[in-house]
Amino acid sequence: MKKLLLGTVALMAVASSAMAADMPARTYTKAPVYTPPQAIYNWTGFYIGGHLGGAFAGNNSLTGSDGRFLGGVQGGFDYQFATNWVIGAEAQYSWLTGSNTGVLFPGGSLVTSKNDQLGSVTGRFGYTWGPALLYAKGGYAWRDNPNIGVSAAGTPVAFTTDGAHQNGWTVGAGLEYMFAPNWSAKAEYQYYNFGNTTFTSGPADVAGTRFRDDDHTVKVGVNYRFGWGGPVQSRY
Repeated sequence: MKKLLLGTVALMAVASSAMAADMPARTYTKAPVYTPPQAIYNWTGFYIGGHLGGAFAGNNSLTGSDGRFLGGVQGGFDYQFATNWVIGAEAQYSWLTGSNTGVLFPGGSLVTSKNDQLGSVTGRFGYTWGPALLYAKGGYAWRDNPNIGVSAAGTPVAFTTDGAHQNGWTVGAGLEYMFAPNWSAKAEYQYYNFGNTTFTSGPADVAGTRFRDDDHTVKVGVNYRFGWGGPVQSRY
């Protein structure tokens, strides 16, 4: 019996060694390198925001060359399509501070005007890469009554014009950057044109003079985006 047990144990040991020899060698693989998720920025959705900046009259303008501070609000909607293109619409309203020095004529007449509100409704079209959006805009522009006045030696003088337009057009361009989920900052230039104003009567040095009614503006602002399509997503 003892010999039978010893023989069985020896046989099992030989069989285990043979099986171990036939097994393939264990292979080792490196753990995959961690790749952080890639952000996908989606500009589709409604937004509201505010802006600050300055307004500067163009050459030959009724408001002279003085710069004025402005601040206001904006709101709109963007739609992102074909991966990198964005189309949208925006309404914007600005308040302008202070009055202007006006235009002093060689004969001593002083022409002044004062408008302290600008507005626009524009379309926007742009190209986005990552969190940045470069865009152009254009459309309808509005301003309040320019309140034109003419004086000589500090005394108001009667005059007439062919009408100062309150409606016009605007174009502009800007860069917007999505710096946090639902938040973006922008910087833009916008030009407003309200046609021309001609003095049909008044002091001799003023009558017959034609002015251009336009403004150049530079603004920086912040928008809160409601993210109808989701402001920022993660892609693994």
